[in-house]
Amino acid sequence: MAAQAKRKAKAKKKSRSKTPSKRRWSARVMRESDALDLESGVFKQGSAKAIALSLKGSAERSTRRKSAPFRSAMSMLTFYMNRGGHNLSAARLKVLDRAKDELRKLYGRGPNTPAAKKKRKTR
Repeated sequence: MAAQAKRKAKAKKKSRSKTPSKRRWSARVMRESDALDLESGVFKQGSAKAIALSLKGSAERSTRRKSAPFRSAMSMLTFYMNRGGHNLSAARLKVLDRAKDELRKLYGRGPNTPAAKKKRKTR
């Protein structure tokens, strides 16, 4: 009985010990990304084209990125959609999905396949 009480106390202690910095790692990545210097509010812009142009400019200006500009820009956008902006509405996700398509157009890449788009869940 005493061992069971100790385990419960230990479990409670672990759940309380989370620090804000460990829970908000994705926000820190968005603020302090070492790969790209993003414009302030880039993902809050209204049009998909404006988001794509801003990401493209940031990726091409960056001297610290480790891959091609297209990959850096696309990975930052994908990261924001999956982690950084976890409470995004379905309408906002649609705009960001269109921004991915715009980014592909800007870099002369082919459009995304319909099968890949179906995998994306709207919230």
